[in-house]
Amino acid sequence: MRSTCLLFFFCLPLFLFSQDIQITNGPYIQRIGETEATIIWTTNNDAITWLELAPAGDDSFYATERPRYYDISHGNRVIGKLHHITLKGLSPGTTYRYRIFSKEVVGYAGHRILFGTIASSEVYSRNPLSFTTLDRNKKAFSFRVVNDIHGKSDNLRAMLNDVKKENTDLVIFNGDMISTLNDEKEIFTGFMDTAVELFAKEIPLFYTRGNHETRGRANSKLYDYFPGSNGKFYYAFRHGPVFFLVLDSGEDKPDSDIEYSELSQFDNYRDEQKEWIETVITTSEFRSAPFRIVIMHIPPAGSTWHGTQDIARKFLPLLNKANIDLMLSGHTHNYKYIDKGEDQNIHFPVLINDDETYLDITVDSRIEVQQKDMLGKTLHTHIINGKK
Repeated sequence: MRSTCLLFFFCLPLFLFSQDIQITNGPYIQRIGETEATIIWTTNNDAITWLELAPAGDDSFYATERPRYYDISHGNRVIGKLHHITLKGLSPGTTYRYRIFSKEVVGYAGHRILFGTIASSEVYSRNPLSFTTLDRNKKAFSFRVVNDIHGKSDNLRAMLNDVKKENTDLVIFNGDMISTLNDEKEIFTGFMDTAVELFAKEIPLFYTRGNHETRGRANSKLYDYFPGSNGKFYYAFRHGPVFFLVLDSGEDKPDSDIEYSELSQFDNYRDEQKEWIETVITTSEFRSAPFRIVIMHIPPAGSTWHGTQDIARKFLPLLNKANIDLMLSGHTHNYKYIDKGEDQNIHFPVLINDDETYLDITVDSRIEVQQKDMLGKTLHTHIINGKK
């Protein structure tokens, strides 16, 4: 009887099940390093996925069979609507072309699967997408930083509309890109659809969690869309002469605050990060970098709120002895530059960017930071010279 039912099910016309699969969001680049990168996208229906990869070149993407990479978990190809494909064994500072595919799964009974149609990125009428891996030997590069967008995608568009592969190596979202994460779709409607349209298909995006992204029913799903290189929201990476230390400042009020409904445990979380920071700053990779930049949403100064004080108490004793060149923060919605020596508790410059400006940063033999408004006008410029 069971075999008859299965036979009947798989013999039904495909149009009764297929709903015309589409790529709904993405793709965008995450967890990129010198030898690997992860490409993420979503579909409207369940699917299995793969990616075809080709080296940079003037030849057609279809000049030869391209290697395929799959979304795999513990030996099985993943069926779902959120897709991650990690590419490994890449070369530093190398450009690759790619194309993505999602094949709809319309029926699944035992080991038998009924597949529907396929959605993909285009290479027939346009050039394939591409990305370039990080490279610690690159002498100079530029990157852009935005923060505290709070779902105002028009502001984000104004801040990023001139980002191109030719002028920007990477983009950093430094927290509070939305106000509350109640539904995973808000990641895209709030800011990522705009980011993908403007740059994120081809320029790496690095994400710093803000205190507002810890809130809402779907906050535990955020990591699925912005996975760190070490399985955490705090992580490190190297590009050109800069070692980046990305920290997760957590929430700004005590864990017991009524606003958190007994869900917050950020004091212990910052203890965990403290131990990690202590390990990272002793590594030869960190110590040998010409520059060291810390990215953290809540700054360690300018407020007597609990989050700021806990960060200062736990992180600053380590960072103050680590020869940090610059910290980039947001959170306060007000611009402030604290130069080295201005605050006796902080032994390095801290730039707190506001919510309606962005930072254009160039690094070569020095760090040059330009704070610009949404019209692209430079408001402040800061120069951090290299160590002699």
